[in-house]
This record gives sequence, C-alpha cells and structure tokens, in this order.
Amino acid sequence: MELANDNLNQDPRLLAFERLLNIMDDLREKCPWDKKQTIQSLRHLTIEEVYELADSIQANDLKGIQGELGDLFLHLVFYSKIGSELGTFDVTSVLNGICDKLIHRHPHIYGDVTADSEEEVKANWEKIKLKEGKKSVLEGVPNTLPALIKAMRIQEKVKGIGFEWSEIEDVKNKVIEEFSELHEAQQTKDQDKILDEFGDVLFSLVNYARFIHVNPEDALESTNQKFKARFQKMEELIAEAGQNMVEMPLEEMDIYWEKAKLILRKSEK
Repeated sequence: MELANDNLNQDPRLLAFERLLNIMDDLREKCPWDKKQTIQSLRHLTIEEVYELADSIQANDLKGIQGELGDLFLHLVFYSKIGSELGTFDVTSVLNGICDKLIHRHPHIYGDVTADSEEEVKANWEKIKLKEGKKSVLEGVPNTLPALIKAMRIQEKVKGIGFEWSEIEDVKNKVIEEFSELHEAQQTKDQDKILDEFGDVLFSLVNYARFIHVNPEDALESTNQKFKARFQKMEELIAEAGQNMVEMPLEEMDIYWEKAKLILRKSEK
C-alpha cells in the first residue's frame, strides 16, 4: 500500500496540479493584483480566455490550445481559492462534485443501464437531470450563450427527450416554410414581425445544420474568415492598381473580388 501511495505521489499530473495550487496560494497572499480579485472581477477575463481558446481551436493551433488551457486552469484554481476563502467551496469539493456528477450521470459505465449509442447516452443524461429535480430540460442552457450556439444547444436538449423531427425532408420543408413566412412579413412592413420571422428562419437553419452534421457556429465562422481573406485581398489588388476603392462602382469592385477569389483558391492548392 505504501508503494502504491509513493507511486501516486510521483504521478506527474498530480505534481503539476499541486504546483499550480501552491503558486495560486503564493499569488493570493503576495501579489497586489491577485489579492484584489473577486469572482465577479474575474468573470470577463475568464470569458476572454475561453474565446482565445476557441480561436486556437479554430486555427488548429495545438501549441496555442495548450497555452490557453493553462490559462483556463489558472482561472478555475483562482475561483476555487476565492471560494475557500469565503468558506463556500474549494478545489476539493469542486473536483469531487464533478466526479460524483459524472458517475451518477453515466449509469451505463458505473451502473447497470445499457446505452450502446451516443443518442441513448444523451437521452439518459437528460432523463437523469430531470430526476435530479430540474424542472426543464432547458435549464442547463446558459442565458448568456451567443444566440447561434444557444439555438443549437436548445435543439440538442429537446432532442434528448424525443422532441425531434424524424425525417430530414421535414426539416428542409420547415426551412422553406419559414422563408415563406419571412417574405410575407416583409410585405407588411411590420419590423417587429420581420424580426420575429427572421429569427424563425435562423432557428430552422440551425436545425437543418444539425441534421446534415454541420456545426452552424463553425460553418459561419469559416465563412467569416473566407470573406475577410477575400475582401482584404481585393483591397490589396485595388491598391496595387492605384485606384480608390471608395470611389469605385460596385461592378468594378466585383471584378477585383473575382480576381481575389481566384488567387486565394490557387494558393490553397
């Protein structure tokens, strides 16, 4: 048993985590900036770190992902340290809490429930959460999520309890129906109704994206980056030609736009 404990104590993962905890203790005691921080003051910084991680993931920058994960670990340890000072929670209760939750919500691993597919796992997950006292399957969707991601999470949640189209053709028809209703709303000139119907179109497109196994957030960001690269290349070509883009008619800009697209496509091959 002593040998097992010695091996456990030499686990590099545990040693690295202990090192971070000790550094956090030092910073909280000795650094003027770290001493001033509260759970509320860290919030916007944590959100920024998550977006920086998302940027690294989008760029498939594995070294960057490693660095951003380190920043997030620091924030998690920071919150836990403040919680211990407040006497409400600490890193031990946080980690034990998530371990207990994972074991409880994975009865197909730690119990006698059978789940042979990803869909069965998700369905069991939502049913378990309702049994835990949640009044709605949508309680776990944060209000502060960006709208596009929130739409996808809402749809995934309700799918878990069977509220889902069975055929992709039905989903496609719903998109067409919502476009038609948006067109009708435009005829009324009622901006509130137009806003409402446009939202329905986006929601139905997110639903369609799920059915064709596309992450709508990733798809839109990819298009954003593609448009940005093409537009900046177009600006570069126009400047090289000694022309002023601001005074250029759209038809002429479109010629440079097509040139930019061609150049970038060749460079990608």
